[in-house]
Amino acid sequence: MSAPIQWQKSSFSGGNGPDCVEIASHEDTILIRESDTPTDIITTDRAKLAAFIQGVKAGEFDHFLD
Repeated sequence: MSAPIQWQKSSFSGGNGPDCVEIASHEDTILIRESDTPTDIITTDRAKLAAFIQGVKAGEFDHFLD
């Protein structure tokens, strides 16, 4: 039996409220969910997540914040 999934929230997410994005690693898969809908889970792999994070850091998605 595998270990339970350990979800992690960002320290910028505002505490323990419902407006938190959480991330976990399970085997070779990265799992992402919103704390207010924990059964809706997006899956990806490490390489795709790393490319997305690089894009965020480079400001490629800043126009979504306007």
